[in-house]
Amino acid sequence: MRILVLAFTAAITVLASTTAQAFCGFYVARADTSLFNKASQVVMVRDDDRTVITMANDFQGETKDFAVVIPVPTFIEREQINVADRSVIQHLDAYTAPRLVEYHDPDPCYRYDRMEMAAKSSALPAAEDARERDAGRGVTIEASYTVGEYDILILSATESDGLIRWLRENQYRIPDGAEAVIRGYLRQNMRFFVAKVNLEEHADLGYSYLRPLQVAYESNKFMLPIRLGTLNANGKQELYVYALTRTGRVETTNYRTVNLPSNTEVPEFVEDEFPQFYRAMFQRQTDKENGRAVFLEYAWDMAWCDPCAADPLSSEELRKLGVFWVGGNDGRAALKSSQAQNVYVTRLHVRYDKEHFPQDLMFQETGNRQNYQGRYIIRHPFKGESNCDMDQYQASVRERQEREAQTLASLTGWDIDEIRSKIPFIRYAREDSKQVPWWKTLWD
Repeated sequence: MRILVLAFTAAITVLASTTAQAFCGFYVARADTSLFNKASQVVMVRDDDRTVITMANDFQGETKDFAVVIPVPTFIEREQINVADRSVIQHLDAYTAPRLVEYHDPDPCYRYDRMEMAAKSSALPAAEDARERDAGRGVTIEASYTVGEYDILILSATESDGLIRWLRENQYRIPDGAEAVIRGYLRQNMRFFVAKVNLEEHADLGYSYLRPLQVAYESNKFMLPIRLGTLNANGKQELYVYALTRTGRVETTNYRTVNLPSNTEVPEFVEDEFPQFYRAMFQRQTDKENGRAVFLEYAWDMAWCDPCAADPLSSEELRKLGVFWVGGNDGRAALKSSQAQNVYVTRLHVRYDKEHFPQDLMFQETGNRQNYQGRYIIRHPFKGESNCDMDQYQASVRERQEREAQTLASLTGWDIDEIRSKIPFIRYAREDSKQVPWWKTLWD
């Protein structure tokens, strides 16, 4: 039996503000999508009413069991569908991931003025009698395509019950509650993009994984239909949206878009526990927003980054993601090669379920081009030999370490005493003199 994953691919697992500035430092770790289970990714290229969506899922299992139904706002022709290179999405994930950076304190005995660094930094067979039966259900197969390793149908329907019956008769398993959700999409005159794996094509291509699917279309609706994905979801799921525009940041309009805490200093041991830190911090922030916010993790011009967790994407990679205005003709006007990196990228991260996200995600482009990145800072104290009185410096480091401990506890909810136990607090002479009377060691 074929198993239907009645969901938006990027939204589920298949059945089973800072000012613009130069961020200097040494990049040492990043919080990419591998830190979270059940993480799906969507790249959305948006310009006016034109959209290209690339959908990568975290499907694990037999390829014969994979199938997906995606609500789409318009009829989709064969040339509007493509199979993408997974490595390009992985590169985009690495480039936009929140990062950990480190600084090393200079010798405090050197005196110099601080200098600000300049900011650069096979068609599915359908017999005639089957088509007549489908029509009796109010379901129309408007088109059928084979694209790469996928067999794809474009369906329309007049009623949700008919579409549900059609799917069940074609041996798809439907999650409870699907009828009401499908009815809502039909009221919006949306069609359904149905994809399953063509096992023969998949074997011939030799891939050990399912490649991302891409769809290009024109619509005034700038949205991701996630509601179907909550019906058969086993718990909360992670969704990453990478929005690429010419204008600026992308934000959600029906849920709050919240900046994650950034530019905060954390203790040195976080370098070895960055995945645990980031997961705890994200959970803490999600709880503070009652599980109903979409979080901004990155927003930046694609032309540069500081510090870079990965190199910016090339024009060729951007074209593969559907950024149609770079490196050639965008369908309306040819652009010069010097404009090839005229791309602003927004990375959004949402943890969602049916209870907290009852509506699809609705987006808008904005003119906000202010740079932002999730950035967490480690400052290593100076530990070399020096030829001056270090008391004042050591006292300031001791205060900084305590401040970092409290910040970490606030961000993550971790126990402050346990955090302190992992910090090698620096000691200084005046502190020792206050704690140990001079005469206690006089005759030692």
